[in-house]
Amino acid sequence: MVCKVCGGQSTACMEAHLLGKYQVVYYQCNTCQFIQTEHPYWLPEAYSSAIASLDIGLVQRNQIAAGIIQSIITKWFDPAGKFVDYGGGYGMLVRMMRDRGFDFYRYDTYCENLFAQTFEAIQPINTPTYTLLTAFEVFEHLVDPVSDIATMQQYSNNILFSTALQPTNWKPSPDSWWYVLPETGQHISLYTTKSLQILAEQRGLNFISGYNDMHLMSERPVSQRWFRTLTNWRGSQLYNLLSRSRRPSLLDTDYAQLRKPMSNEHSF
Repeated sequence: MVCKVCGGQSTACMEAHLLGKYQVVYYQCNTCQFIQTEHPYWLPEAYSSAIASLDIGLVQRNQIAAGIIQSIITKWFDPAGKFVDYGGGYGMLVRMMRDRGFDFYRYDTYCENLFAQTFEAIQPINTPTYTLLTAFEVFEHLVDPVSDIATMQQYSNNILFSTALQPTNWKPSPDSWWYVLPETGQHISLYTTKSLQILAEQRGLNFISGYNDMHLMSERPVSQRWFRTLTNWRGSQLYNLLSRSRRPSLLDTDYAQLRKPMSNEHSF
């Protein structure tokens, strides 16, 4: 099988019983060590619920991410810009970031928007219009990483994302790394640092990794030391405090915007 990242030769490395019924083969690239499954024919069933029932860390993950995103935007990007959360799920992170004063929008083709209704991202026509794109726990779901990153770049050339990297010296086995998650059938792409570096280079972007499984592909290079500091939860909280980066919340203006259609419906 051909590697979806670098085009190298991939060989079978493990099998797993997905969704309790499908015996699936995983292939690892001999060049970049990226792991992909055989053709994921089971995905429609796997996404019958877009957010897996096992994802009980959703709220905590978003709480941690919000502070880290704030610090990274403040350090390297324009806080007054527009931002998009790609694969934004229920819209929880978008709502948290808007509460922090950042003009965030949501994009997700699978999941119902519960917390950020009316704040759906508009796909740019010609050039990227968003300052930064976030994609948390998305990359491991990508069927075609090269094509999907190209799609992300239609929104922004700066991509802040999270995905767990294969453990050092890991001998592929579904029982030896929890992130394989065969129960959900959704984690079909498993990365190494090398494979992510190749993806970034293919798209003309810089790449860097930090703590909390966070990574950045960006137009301009950023400091490794600073990125590691700001992707540490305590480091981001301290930076946000000392930099006085607190912005006026958009909660009141968003509420007023949502009330307008309701008021018009009841007017005579």
